[in-house]
Order: sequence, then C-alpha cells, then structure tokens
Amino acid sequence: MFGLSNFTYDDDGFRTCSVTGLQIHRSAEDMVKLFGLTSVVALLVGGIFAVFVALTRWELVGLLSPSDFYKYLSVHAWYLLIFWMVFLEIAILYVGGPFVLGRKLPLKWLSKAAYGIMVVGVVLITFGIWTQAPPDQAPLLTSYVPLPSPPAFYVGVVLFLLGALVAALPFLAVIWQEKRQNPGKTLPLVAFGAFATSIIAAEAIVGGLITFVPTAFWRLGFIEHLDAGWYRQMYWIIGHGSQQINLLAMITVWYFMTHVVGGAEVASQKVSRFAFVLYLFFINMGAAHHLMSDPALSSAWRMWNTSYAAYGAVIASMIHAFAIPAGLEIGRRRKNLGGGTFGWLWRAPWKDPGFSATILSIVLFGFMGGITGVMMGQMQLNMTWHNTLAVPGHFHATVATGTTLAFMGLLYYVIRLVFGKDWIGGILATIQPYLYGGAMGLVALMMMYLGVLFGVPRRHPSVMDIPGTEFSFSAAQPLFVIFGLAAILALLGGALFLVIALASLLFGGKFEASMMPTPQVVASAAADGGPAADDEAAGAAPDGGTATPGDAVESEAGADDADVDAAAHEETSMRGTFTLVLLFFATFLALWALNWFLLSNLWSIGP
Repeated sequence: MFGLSNFTYDDDGFRTCSVTGLQIHRSAEDMVKLFGLTSVVALLVGGIFAVFVALTRWELVGLLSPSDFYKYLSVHAWYLLIFWMVFLEIAILYVGGPFVLGRKLPLKWLSKAAYGIMVVGVVLITFGIWTQAPPDQAPLLTSYVPLPSPPAFYVGVVLFLLGALVAALPFLAVIWQEKRQNPGKTLPLVAFGAFATSIIAAEAIVGGLITFVPTAFWRLGFIEHLDAGWYRQMYWIIGHGSQQINLLAMITVWYFMTHVVGGAEVASQKVSRFAFVLYLFFINMGAAHHLMSDPALSSAWRMWNTSYAAYGAVIASMIHAFAIPAGLEIGRRRKNLGGGTFGWLWRAPWKDPGFSATILSIVLFGFMGGITGVMMGQMQLNMTWHNTLAVPGHFHATVATGTTLAFMGLLYYVIRLVFGKDWIGGILATIQPYLYGGAMGLVALMMMYLGVLFGVPRRHPSVMDIPGTEFSFSAAQPLFVIFGLAAILALLGGALFLVIALASLLFGGKFEASMMPTPQVVASAAADGGPAADDEAAGAAPDGGTATPGDAVESEAGADDADVDAAAHEETSMRGTFTLVLLFFATFLALWALNWFLLSNLWSIGP
C-alpha cells in the first residue's frame, strides 16, 4: 500500500519481521499503514491549530479574537484529542491482534468501509466547526446541550463513532479465531492489552452513540427537548472514555516497545493481566471528576465514584507503573546490560528515539498526568481544580505529553518495521523526543500552576482582562511567559517529528535489523570493543555472539555455588525499579499534601 514498502512476501502474503520474529500478513500491514498515516495527518492539522491557540492564550501575543479562538480551539481539540488518537489506536489493535498472533486480517473490506465512514465523519465535523455562525456555538469538545452547534457537527460525530466501532470488528474476529483454534492457550500480553482496550473502546463509543444520536435528532428538529443534566452525565461516557482508550492503548504500547527496543521481559504475566482486568471494571469511574460540581448529582454518587470505585483503577495503574520498569530491569540484567542499581537504565539505548520517547512517556505521564489525575478525581481536591486552566493542564500532561510521546515512539518503529524505511535526521531524530517531551511537560506544568495557584479559567481566550469582573491575574503573567515560550518549543518538537517521519517515508534507505540498537546488538558491540565495552555492560559470548543468562553465570571457570547464586540474584533483581517507585510515592505524597494545604487556605477557620 502507498508503494512505500521494502519487503517481499510469500505466496500466502506473509513475511517474517527481522526484529520481532512476528509473522505479518499484508492484509493487516496495509491497514496499519492506512490508519497510521491518517493519524499523522490529524496530528499535523491539530498541531497547526495549536499554534493559534497557544499564541492567543499567551496574551503577550493575543493572536485571535474571542470568536475565532473558540473555533480554532474546537478544531485543535477534535484533531489532537480524538482523531490523532483514535485512528492510531485502530492501527494499534491491528498490531496487537493480527501482527502479534501471526494471522491475516479478516473482513478487510469491513475495515476499509469503517475507515471511509470515519473520514466522512472527520470532514463533517470539521465543516460544521469551521462554518459555525450564530446562533450555533463552537462545540469545543463537550458541545453541551442546550447550546446548539451546527447539525453537520453532530452527524459527523455519529458517523465517526460508528466507523470506529466497526473498525474494531476485524480485530475482534482475529481474537475469536485465535481462541476458537487454541481454546487452552493464553493470549500474549500485548494482544491481551489490545483486547482490553477494545472492550473499553466499545463501552465508550456505545455511550457516545447513545449521547449523540438523540442530540443530532434534537439539532435537526426531530426532537423538541433534551435534558441538559442527562446530556452531561451521558456525554462523559465518551468525553472521558475516549481518554481511557488512550490509557490502555498507551500501556499496551509501553509493554510492546520496552520489549522490542529495550529487551524487557514481563515481570509477572498474571499480575499485569490482572491490572488490565481491573481497568475493565473501574477505569470508567474516572469520568466522574468532570461532574463533581454538578448540582444534579447526589453526594453519595460523587463519593462512590471518586473514592471506593475509582481506587480499583488507581491500583491497576500502580501495578503497571511497577511492572513495566521492573520488566525492563529484569530483561536487561538477564542480558548482562548493566549492573549496579541503575546500570541497566544508564546503558539503555537513549539515542534511539523510539526508546527515549517510550520512557519519557512513562515518566511524564506517571509523575504529571497520573498523580494529578488521582488528585483532581478526589471530591474535595477537585474544588481547587474544577473549571480552571489546571484541567487542560492535566490532560495535556496525559494525552499531549504521555500518550503522544508513546505513539510517536511507536510510529518511529512503524516506519522501520512496517514500511521498511530507516530514519532520516540523525541527531535531530535523537533529540526530538527530549525537545517535545520536555517542552510539552513544561506547558502542562504551567497550565496546572496557573489554574490551581491563580484560578485562571479554562477556555476563555483572555484572563488579564475579563469583561464584567474585577479579578486581577497580573501576578500570573510570568508563568504565562514560560507557558508561551515552552509552547513554541513543543510545537517545534512536534513539527520536527512530522518532518522526520515524512522524510523517512519518502527518502529513507532500506532498514536492516543490524541498524537497531537492540540488547543483542548492544551486547555484540560491547564484545567488539564498541562504546558499551566495559566489564558491566559486555554481555557477549567469546565468539562475538550474544550471551545468554547461562553464559553469564558460567563465564568464569571454577565458579562456586556462591558465585552462581549471586549471578542468579542479579538477573532477577528489581532494586532499581523499587528505588524509582519509592521516589514516585514520595512525589505523590508531597503533591497530595500540598494540594490539601492549598485547599485549606481557601477558607479562614476560627476567629
């Protein structure tokens, strides 16, 4: 497809991936290319509109008028929070299903039809937003009833959601075929994660259809009235559920990429699978934090959703937060790729943009998006976050930083392993994840500071001078300067990714497995006296091949039982991960205490 492949296929349409060893069929590969490239186009469009949004929010520039700001913000939100994510998530399902299981993609015609329906939906949504005029409102992401938006917008949303639901059916058919033919065999973890993602996606999309179908009929005049309270509660099934799809897809990518690029092994299959199962029951409770100030909901409803029930999802996230770095540490130690507490991490392939983007995604999502998500989802602390700039700060930490970095890292390897093209850019490809991740992390941090510390409202194009108010936000101006400069750097980082990706597809040379700094290649380089050649990193057998754990244990003649026990302990040690997790918990507790302190300062208690 697209004539951008360097691979040859057997008579049945299969080829063997030289890096992963997976049997990949052309039917699945074609659709991964189609959905993946479309997601990148959505990233480009959303990024262009992000320039206008950021330079309007930074009031030193104040680029757009208020009416234009809402229009541009709506396009920016739908392209980056929805289209960029969902198109790539369909591609991830096809990787997690047909690729990992070595099967053809059944019902390919249905996948193509679903793609067409989704594209028509995107066109109608864009047309509706761009041609919006009074009395219609720019829909933003919520498009709250009874404020009307253009009819084309609602019809487009229904078509897009319907197409995404249909696009998942070929993936589910692959899972059904696999379990039917191998009823006693457990799905590989990546396929299991993709399957859990599809269930969460189906729940969110069905909720979205239940919400938007009657809303479309209302806007077209077939229904006279919709209850605004009903809409708010139903909308967040898809409004927040779409981000829950992102979460599960991102974690699945984390497991896949740390294994393929970093040599990770799964620390515990049962524990990781149990965490995915917990998400199925509890992750949907996260939507409740958008409704903590809604007068239509009882205190009991709020308390249940933001405490007892939500903790199940928090536990699942904590499990993955330990299991993924632990798997990386175990895998690299068993390949003798670094000793000590953090040698396995220091000697990781940090120059590889696929690896660095994945690890930065894990760190930034966990420390910024994960912690703040738990806090703002707690009923009392939500009062200091709700409807301020801290809320978009949170989802820029999760989606625009964490998930986008993970998907960028995956796409670097889609270019290599699916298109067969090597990257163009050299040092620019190396620094791109650091530039984007660091700058976007700072953007999200400034937005959260501005919201929690100063109460800067979300969605409003200006805050220094809000008509009809006497509030002064002048003290927040220095943080807006940092926000504006960081936003420009983040946009440059995103543009650099797009340039590298496009240039690689068009002009990149043929990718060979030897170009990839896998643990095996690193170990061989160490044996040959390369950069990794030292007594801790070298993991090569005497003949220059890759050492196995057994080779490492028996490499010294006459080793006694104590030496063997020490080597075996080193292979399974997780002390580095344990140290990092303690740091994470300490940060969590410090930020939790700080937010409660800020909440306590809202009221003066006592005489």
